[in-house]
Amino acid sequence: MRIKKNAPKNCAPRITPSMSWRVTQVSPLDEYRLQVTFFDGTTGEADLSKLVTSEKSGVFAVLRDRNLFNKVYLNYGAITWPGEIDLAPEVLYRAIKRSGKWEG
Repeated sequence: MRIKKNAPKNCAPRITPSMSWRVTQVSPLDEYRLQVTFFDGTTGEADLSKLVTSEKSGVFAVLRDRNLFNKVYLNYGAITWPGEIDLAPEVLYRAIKRSGKWEG
């Protein structure tokens, strides 16, 4: 006879991304900048000021609202904002690893 175990409802195992370019911490700074820390400990700054304020900013134009910009959070190691806006972490990682800064 098999013993049946009851798993809690709506439960999923904790996923811990281990790629070095995965972001582990993000904090908003002034002037549309972010302080970023990656899985391997690399830290630096992502400057989104040109990306956000450009006439060709596209989906990033909504981030001109500083309240929305400051609602930045992490979603599976990617920098994300409400409205499904996100940045590719591997692109930021390469630039920040090289020079300490990424400019969008």
